[in-house]
Amino acid sequence: MFPFLLISILKESWYPLFFRLARVWARCILIGMGFRYRIEREQTPKPNKSYMFIANHTSMADIMLMLVAVKNPFVFVGKAELAKIPLFGFFYKRTCILVDRSSPESRRAVFLSAQKRLKQGLSICIFPEGGVPDESVLLDEFKDGAFRLAVNHQIPVVPVTFADNKKRFSYTFFSGSPGKMRAKIHKFIPTEGLTVEDTRRLNESSRRVILSQLKIFG
Repeated sequence: MFPFLLISILKESWYPLFFRLARVWARCILIGMGFRYRIEREQTPKPNKSYMFIANHTSMADIMLMLVAVKNPFVFVGKAELAKIPLFGFFYKRTCILVDRSSPESRRAVFLSAQKRLKQGLSICIFPEGGVPDESVLLDEFKDGAFRLAVNHQIPVVPVTFADNKKRFSYTFFSGSPGKMRAKIHKFIPTEGLTVEDTRRLNESSRRVILSQLKIFG
């Protein structure tokens, strides 16, 4: 799919086309690796509406499963280091909002880039743990960035729980196996009327939704 993906990133206005192609790519990758996915939805995002999608981060496969689970075109906010990955990084740095968490200037730039994308009618996706936690950690504490963005732009937060990605394709070499990957899109958490003072409460309520579901999945 390289030639088609390459053409689709030549213009910023063509991003929705890139997103559709990326969803096909992600589906092929998951199936080709022997994973069968099941997406459960408590609520379905409406077309042409912006959201803040968040999920627990356990695996490189999180990116592919999120692309498969969500039809609304969204832009990932992710670590700048991933741009160094061969081929993947080529598209990553041209289509995602990159953040260097050690740089306050970079974190501020994320807000401006996200604002631009939201004005284009896109959504944003962030893994709020800020990285992949140790495998012994069920769910790490969430950073506030995703929730501050959601409040500033008054867009709903959509928690998504990935149940099996750590077991299927973790960052530990020679681990994992083919099998099922379950994901659940939860009810949206509205932000209308919230202010920056509500950021921490929104953070904690969103984390509780995902943590509770992880315990149910077992």
